[in-house]
Amino acid sequence: MARLYMNSLKGFFLFIIDILKLRHMIFAMAKNDFKVRYLGSYLGMIWAFVQPVMTICVMWFVFEVGFRAGAVQKVPFILWLATGMIPWFFLSEAITSGTNAVVDQAFLVKKVVFRVGILPVIKICSSLFIHAIFVLFLISMYLIYGYYPTLHYLQIPYYLLATCLLILGISWITSALTVFARDIGHLVVVLLQLFFWVTPIFWSLSLVPSGWRKFFYLNPVYFIVEGYRNTFIDGKWFWEQDIMITMYFWGITILLFVVGALVFKRLRPHFADVL
Repeated sequence: MARLYMNSLKGFFLFIIDILKLRHMIFAMAKNDFKVRYLGSYLGMIWAFVQPVMTICVMWFVFEVGFRAGAVQKVPFILWLATGMIPWFFLSEAITSGTNAVVDQAFLVKKVVFRVGILPVIKICSSLFIHAIFVLFLISMYLIYGYYPTLHYLQIPYYLLATCLLILGISWITSALTVFARDIGHLVVVLLQLFFWVTPIFWSLSLVPSGWRKFFYLNPVYFIVEGYRNTFIDGKWFWEQDIMITMYFWGITILLFVVGALVFKRLRPHFADVL
């Protein structure tokens, strides 16, 4: 067990070093992936924002105008909702595109010198471009409602890093398995829909009886959504978050990262034969 831990820790640092060495290539490929995704459409990258914005607007209309939902955590419902939806959009988009990363770039897999393991990283970086704009959009919404930036905004990169590591571990597993079973991509979409509804994004966890809340804490996405709301709404630093929930999240994230790296490494030699 100790040897596995040390090998995993060593592999993690070697991976980070490789990422830093290849950062220019990763950025260029992520930028190209972002452009290609909307190539040929008249509105271009505007389509990247249409569906998320429409989703937020529809939910705001239904729950605030229709059901007349009041303020949540002392802020207007639309701000509370958007603060939970925006990190979810990033996570779901990155996992979905990361799952198809290897299949979509099959021609690169056959190049022996190419580090196939960075393909999910490229997809995550591509999704980050959109997420960065959405974060600015969220800050603008708060400004419009009279809520000004605070020092707590400085911890956004922390939750962003936590989200990226969680996505990468999952994407390594799903992208490797998708090469051999294309149904994995459809399964991921279904599971993401399930996780959306069991994550307190557009409903408050306070509505759940206290005895049942611990089951929702097991959802790692809860940590991320709650972290964004702590940053924008509650003005709470990340070290003030429940220590058990934090330890659980990082334990699950590190486990998925290690398992994902091992699964991807084990299946990598067989990619070219299947693709």
